[in-house]
Amino acid sequence: MPAQTPLYDLVLLLSTAASDDDRAKMLTDIQSAVATAGGSIERNQEWGRRPMTYQINHQAEAEYHLLQFTGPTTLLESLSHSLGIADSVLRFRIIKVIPGTPPPSDAAPPIIAPAAAGAAAGGGGERAERAERAERGPEHDE
Repeated sequence: MPAQTPLYDLVLLLSTAASDDDRAKMLTDIQSAVATAGGSIERNQEWGRRPMTYQINHQAEAEYHLLQFTGPTTLLESLSHSLGIADSVLRFRIIKVIPGTPPPSDAAPPIIAPAAAGAAAGGGGERAERAERAERGPEHDE
């Protein structure tokens, strides 16, 4: 029985400081690299601009993309090298999809607010609540 060509997920965070042309060129370069290596793009989703949990290169948000593709392992090395040195790429991750894994949703994942935003807005969590109770004293506890 011939081995099935593996499917890979590429999650790509592009710099919003880069021009629209640079970001579009990066996506085109990835697609042409996959095609040149004999692979194919199975899914190409743009998830739009989203806040990041922490800043990368002094940037608080990035343009997110998910590309699913097939191709030889030499393609992974080539993509990792070119994405690693590209100025418009903040982060990327290539993951081999395990056979039987359900396909990703057609909708982008929900945006989750960074934890620091909640603390800055007066949140602070359990530690802040304990400190506040300690300042009030035991007579104010219920």
